Amino acid sequence: MNSDIIIIGAGPGGYETALYAAKNGLSVTLFEERKAGGTCLHEGCIPTKCFCRSAEAAETIAESEGLGIRIASHEIDFGRVVERKNEVVNQLTSGIEFLLKHKLITYVPQRARLLDAHTVTTDEGVEYTAAHILIATGSTAKIPPIEGCNLPGVLTSTEMLDIDHIPERLCIVGAGVIGLEFASVFRSFGSQVTLLEYAKEILPNFDSDISKRLKQALTKRGLEFFNQAAVTSIEQTEPGLTVHYTWKNQDCSVTADKVLIAVGRSPRIEGIGLDEAGVHYTPKGIETDDSLRTNIDGVYAIGDVNGRCMLAHAASFQGRKVIDQILGRDNHINLDIIPSAVFTRPEAGMVGLTEEECKQRGIAFTAKKSLFRANGKAVSMGEPDGLCKLIANENGAIIGGHIFGAHAADLIQEVSALMARHTTVSQLKEMVHAHPTLSEVVQECAREF
Repeated sequence: MNSDIIIIGAGPGGYETALYAAKNGLSVTLFEERKAGGTCLHEGCIPTKCFCRSAEAAETIAESEGLGIRIASHEIDFGRVVERKNEVVNQLTSGIEFLLKHKLITYVPQRARLLDAHTVTTDEGVEYTAAHILIATGSTAKIPPIEGCNLPGVLTSTEMLDIDHIPERLCIVGAGVIGLEFASVFRSFGSQVTLLEYAKEILPNFDSDISKRLKQALTKRGLEFFNQAAVTSIEQTEPGLTVHYTWKNQDCSVTADKVLIAVGRSPRIEGIGLDEAGVHYTPKGIETDDSLRTNIDGVYAIGDVNGRCMLAHAASFQGRKVIDQILGRDNHINLDIIPSAVFTRPEAGMVGLTEEECKQRGIAFTAKKSLFRANGKAVSMGEPDGLCKLIANENGAIIGGHIFGAHAADLIQEVSALMARHTTVSQLKEMVHAHPTLSEVVQECAREF
């Protein structure tokens, strides 16, 4: 069977690229061995945000008396929390499957493996050909070489989303985005949470001011952090699972009912025929140039599998960039400006360069801050804990934005849009913002320059 394009993997990168290609008149054969929607829909973004919403509701109710509303008591029906999460996932999965019924898309719910630059085969031995092949197989949860990681009760984010109860004690190995979101959620549900992070700070890739303030806020909520902690082993003991680690040159341990391994994700490169087709790759992912091309002409890799930026929206826009190239179109997609967020409580968001990166690259910059506690909307919401930081180059153009506080994940998009249009802080000062809104914190930060 022949088509214009073959796409292996139907996560956000794969299915959105298939739809975009079909809308532009290209025939597509799309393969997925699991369910349409990929990691984001079934094991990541969406189910996690469902948990976040339930956790937010629990926290709001717990704090309601401070808002003048008295609630005698409340309890968390965790079975219903999981049920609602599954309902949302199923609804969105059905929506994707409906969209993929496009006349130019052939959806094959099977694993595909490369044979050469233009051919793939399924487990049933059926061969498909196309002028262009896009690999969009995503990623899997990374398992570190720690003794005891295979014990019952030691979970990855995938299993954590299907847990049937709230653990009384939860130990999380890793304080990056995944670890922090689960820590925030299960603390809201009532778990005692301990986080062990190997790096000096939580969220190692975020601006240090943001990561430090987020750590302080989460500590106030009762989370316990141990940075520069190296986990050495996990063992089953009578009280539960005991995690052994070294911290400040001492041998330490913590006992928990469940242990979540959240040390990142690995590109899904096994079993897709990369060696047979001669595609270059490393443990960090399939090697591509800035146009997402592999070393094999006509073969591209987008999303988590290329290891460039493991975010769903990055995969989607990488796919669009590839299709535009195939169609001979110019586009202005700047893959250097990709916002990211952490859906803790409070949230954190970032886009562009940090102060540390500017220093490393020798870029002259100015950084200014504004605080949520001076923002009328934040104070009226009872969410005064927050910070906005903007970084501008020597010409005043915004090259970085970092926000910690209520709705930071939404607020960072304004900074991202301004950066995409090469906006200066002087121009931002003159853009009218509605009052009272949280977005004013971004404009106030510009006024500090």
